[in-house]
Amino acid sequence: MARRIAAGAAYGGGGIGLLGAAAVGLLLAEVQLARRAVGNGLTDPPCADGLYGTAFAGGANPLRLGMLGDSTAAGQGVHRVGQTPGALLASGLAAVAERPVDLHTVALPGARSDDLERQVTLLLADASRTPDVCVIMIGANDVTHRMPPTQSVRYLSEAVRRLRAAGAEVVVGTCPDLGTIEPVYQPLRWLARRVSRQLAAAQTIGSVEQGGRTVSLGDLLGPEFAANPRELFGPDNYHPSAEGYATAAMAVLPTLCAALALWPETDRLDASRDEDLLPVAKAAAEAAEEAGTEVTGARAPWALLKHRRRRRLPAEPVPPAPAPAPAPAAHRDA
Repeated sequence: MARRIAAGAAYGGGGIGLLGAAAVGLLLAEVQLARRAVGNGLTDPPCADGLYGTAFAGGANPLRLGMLGDSTAAGQGVHRVGQTPGALLASGLAAVAERPVDLHTVALPGARSDDLERQVTLLLADASRTPDVCVIMIGANDVTHRMPPTQSVRYLSEAVRRLRAAGAEVVVGTCPDLGTIEPVYQPLRWLARRVSRQLAAAQTIGSVEQGGRTVSLGDLLGPEFAANPRELFGPDNYHPSAEGYATAAMAVLPTLCAALALWPETDRLDASRDEDLLPVAKAAAEAAEEAGTEVTGARAPWALLKHRRRRRLPAEPVPPAPAPAPAPAAHRDA
């Protein structure tokens, strides 16, 4: 199914339904119940843009990190800058690279994949500040708003293509497993899990074929959520809490660093960690089933399935102060 979705996205096919027509009425009713249970009332995410790793500012020029996507990329649900995924990844990247990192966030809460065109345009508007590496986290709103998956993957693939053409490395955190959200009840929970995993696998195929890397977020928070849901999910029971964002960032950071050739592990396969060279569609399907798995393109149509060793992130970063000239000052995109 993931290969069919990706093929439809690449060759202009029509929407491929992931759910039978008989389930649509029930699904919509359950979605409304879940939305009422989740509720609104969230404040805007804190602005995390700025310079991280200023202790290394005397050396090389800063690495530029772009954050694109939806509310999970922006950090909605937490209240401090240092708890956002952008701040966590920027500080972690700075510590590994021993270079300052300039973070620029264009992610927008509520965004779907069709907003990526606008976000990429914003990020590439200043040719002198083209990012070295970008992280995209997108997909959940595509599922909940019933965007045809072929369209969703098409928009994401085009965003990856444009960023790669501009010279940026790209890491995509694929659609999370919406079946782990507490207010979602059966049978919507089963349907949400199935749809989100199919979309995640299709996102992997589309992204890898455009030269990006992916990390499956999947049910990354599932075990922790089952044990302590109030700690891993925020006050709305939908967006991650600070601990949840840190868990996701720990999974993405090794791939982010590897994309810049900064991680001590190479792209060589480690059989002891069940790593393998597989057809990209099979690698995508396996990654969707196991959160935290990286898929990196090899010689077409093959891909590397990697399980990189995670390292604990540095202590919560200090909110960045406006950098002195000529470094850019902290700012925010709506």
